[in-house]
This record gives sequence, structure tokens and C-alpha cells, in this order.
Amino acid sequence: METGDQGKAGEGQGRPGDHKEGKRAGRHGLIIVNTGPGKGKTTAALGIALRAWGRGMRVVVLQFIKHTTSNYGETRALRKMGVENIVLGDGFTWLSKDLERSAALARELWERSQEKINSGEYDVVVLDEFTYPLKFGWIDTQEVIRVLRQRPEKVHVIITGRDAPQAVIDAADLVTEMREVKHPYRDQGILAQPGIEY
Repeated sequence: METGDQGKAGEGQGRPGDHKEGKRAGRHGLIIVNTGPGKGKTTAALGIALRAWGRGMRVVVLQFIKHTTSNYGETRALRKMGVENIVLGDGFTWLSKDLERSAALARELWERSQEKINSGEYDVVVLDEFTYPLKFGWIDTQEVIRVLRQRPEKVHVIITGRDAPQAVIDAADLVTEMREVKHPYRDQGILAQPGIEY
């Protein structure tokens, strides 16, 4: 690559001819979806949250499914950074003793999520593990699409979780599917570790 071409390649505009219209400068709120069976969906979303925070943007992270009392590495980091982090769930659904309560908590957090998205007070709203309540039918996907389409125009919304509904994928501006190539647990029996998985 020629030295003079490096700037063009690093602009993040994709290959020539990929865009349907001319390049649009300035801020455009995006819907970003990190899905797929591989690891890294939440990690990627938190990476954007970190980058946005570093730019002085207002960020809120809402975590579905994960237990309300969880104290993972990201929870601790967000607290130290002063980033609002709302966790509302009763843990992994396959361990839930009351799925109706799990569903009710997800719906409650979705109500709070809508308030955050529509308030215009945040530049980036992360809906972590949000695909699960959609997949389980606890939250109506079409309602979610409507809220996303009607949000303030400069608000970025990031959704994470496996099995993102096709309607959410269709509505998104950027979709990344994480694909597992190797996994330390399956390949070597190495259990989840602090700072890597939680």
C-alpha cells in the first residue's frame, strides 16, 4: 500500500462502491448489533463504551439477564469511571427458579432502557444480553424496532447477545457475528477467569 493511500484505507468507509449514497460526515446515531455463538459480544460493546467515554460522550450500560448483585470486572470498571451501569436480572436463565420473575425483570429493564434512549441525555446506550429477552418472547421485537427507529437521531444503541432476531439485524446499521474458532474451555478445560470472562 502506498503511504498516501493509508489515510483512505483507515477511514472506515469500506471498499469503494460499498456505500449506496455519497459519504456523510458528522454524527449519525447507529444501531450496532454484536451477535453470534462466539465470545466477545459484550467485550466489543464495552470497547465502544470506553472509546465514547474517552471522547467525553455520555454512556449508559444496561445489562439484562445478569444478576442484579453481580460484581464483574466491567461492573467495577464502569463504577470507577463514573459510567451509569444498570444490572437487572436474576442470573442465567437456565439456572432460574422462576422464569416469570426473570421475564418481569427483563421487561422492567426494557422500560428503563426506553427512558434512557428517548431522554436524549446519552450518546451511547448499551443493551447487553438484550437478544435473550427478545428470543424468549419476553419483550416484543416489533416494539423494540419502533423505539429504535423513533429515538433521537444522534443516539447510538448497541445490542449484544446470541441469536439476534432477524428484524433487529435488518434494522441495524452495523452487525458483527462472533464466530468461535477455538475456546480454552472446550479445547483445554480451562475455566472462566477473572479479567477475561468476568
